[in-house]
Amino acid sequence: MIDYHLHLWPHEESSVWYRLDQIAQYCERAAAAGVSELALTEHSNRFVDVMSLVGPFWERYGHEPTSRVMADYMAFTARNSLDAYVTLAQRAKDEGLPVKIGLEVDYYRDQMDVVSELLAQYPFDVLIGSVHWLGSWEFDDTDSPVPMHEWTLRDVDQCWADYAVAIEELAASRAVDVLAHPDLIKVAGYLASNPAYYWDAMADAAAAADVSVECSSAGWVKPIGEQYPAEGFLDRLVARGVSFTTASDAHRLERVGDRVGDLADLLEARGVTTLAAYTRRQRVNVPLRGR
Repeated sequence: MIDYHLHLWPHEESSVWYRLDQIAQYCERAAAAGVSELALTEHSNRFVDVMSLVGPFWERYGHEPTSRVMADYMAFTARNSLDAYVTLAQRAKDEGLPVKIGLEVDYYRDQMDVVSELLAQYPFDVLIGSVHWLGSWEFDDTDSPVPMHEWTLRDVDQCWADYAVAIEELAASRAVDVLAHPDLIKVAGYLASNPAYYWDAMADAAAAADVSVECSSAGWVKPIGEQYPAEGFLDRLVARGVSFTTASDAHRLERVGDRVGDLADLLEARGVTTLAAYTRRQRVNVPLRGR
């Protein structure tokens, strides 16, 4: 098994630490859960290098109060060094720990080309892509009242439509290798009247771009209470021949490798026998239950 979505730092930490022993602890925890390979995938918006490149993109949308919340969030998180992070991950690999150097690359509309140019300067093994905001609205921040109140003001079907377009554009950019938590838009429990329409569009986009899709246990601990992707969405991805990774999206030691066996059960029930592993952004199929 693999866990290809792991964070070293919780969201509430701003200036972070760089510790090899933490990564070693992650590997021990993963091994106990039957996981033999990890990918470190910290959020791109934590790093000054990335955010100074894309700039205050939320200002283009001018929506209050969410743009103010976004500005505060980015000011809090974007304080760290991408060089230091990659150096730490490379040292972990050099020490023989079973980790891949990765990054969770947020979708920056109309800016993925310049982001890709920056990331190409580093020895990443795998880049996972996520859509966490629409315009200046961070729709998945279930702990913040302002973003959550927006759900009561907006047309839910339009939110799903906008999210699907963002996923399609992210996949088509070929800036990432894996689409993380592909139906994250459901996280707060607001479902489109016909989710299947958007599942089809996003599954088509993943297949056309030949990107892998993440099966994540993180949704089981969110308000929606189900894995990403939903079973109907997963069925469509399998039918299109899309490859998969498995992931916990852990931000703390205790969630590393969380319920990856349950994810494997979902995949096996649909005839999936392999997962996608990556080295220097080259994909190779590995056995679902082994490595």
